[in-house]
Amino acid sequence: MRTPTKTKARATPALPPARKSVPAPKPLLPTIDDDAADRARVRVQSLGRAFAILEEIARHREGIGLADLSKAVGLHNSTTFHLAKTMVSLGYIRQEKDSKRYRIGLPLFALAASALDEIEMVNIATPVLEELSRQTGESSHFAVRMGDAVVVIARTSGPGAFQLTDRVGVVRPAHCTALGKVILASLRDDQLKRFLERTELKPSTKNSITEVAALLREIAEVRRTGIAFDEGEFNLEVRCIAVPAKDFTSRIVGAIGISGPIWRQSQQALQAKAKIVQAAGARLSAAFGAKDEP
Repeated sequence: MRTPTKTKARATPALPPARKSVPAPKPLLPTIDDDAADRARVRVQSLGRAFAILEEIARHREGIGLADLSKAVGLHNSTTFHLAKTMVSLGYIRQEKDSKRYRIGLPLFALAASALDEIEMVNIATPVLEELSRQTGESSHFAVRMGDAVVVIARTSGPGAFQLTDRVGVVRPAHCTALGKVILASLRDDQLKRFLERTELKPSTKNSITEVAALLREIAEVRRTGIAFDEGEFNLEVRCIAVPAKDFTSRIVGAIGISGPIWRQSQQALQAKAKIVQAAGARLSAAFGAKDEP
């Protein structure tokens, strides 16, 4: 009889030592980058709200009150008020004193008008200038503001002899040209004051206006009559007439006028041509979208 063989017991593998529980990491304090990101999000949110307010005000030509505006943009009255107050201080919206309604401000119109491509303005102005030159026999010009000066961006020559040869792109001082006086007359009083504070009224000829009081009187007359004259103030041999060109907001975006030699542009001839220039200004303004004014 065989003796049973003893089976050697297998050793149970030892369990690894128990791991100590590690506490969850504490949340980190906001970093500088986190703070910057938060501020950026707030700025973006504020910008979005500001544009929503602008768009809503623009939809209401008769203006809109704070309560209706807040409801339309989905903001609390106090939030809307503070955003609107900032935009009022910047001029992009304005608040009527009596009704307290908000309306779009002129600087916003200026941005819209400046978005009208210069090439498109030239394309629109050129046919009007050609007709004006044909009717008057003189060189015609369309100019816009460039800083404290004016720049001619479109011109045509008339059929008469001895035409002026000013090129497109020429820059002229505002205070001693008919085109420039129209632009100055379009400025608000505070803008005009700042212009006079920083600009030296240098004479181009002996006829140039170099005294502030005299220029202010001239500008007041341009505002009253809607027409400006240059009596040899930039060039002793040249007389000019200019009138405003307006856009769809009735804002003056440029000046249109004619220039001719003094021997052909007598005072009497200048006055006779003034109505033709004004009619051309009205046509150009209509082409820019301006509405007929009563």
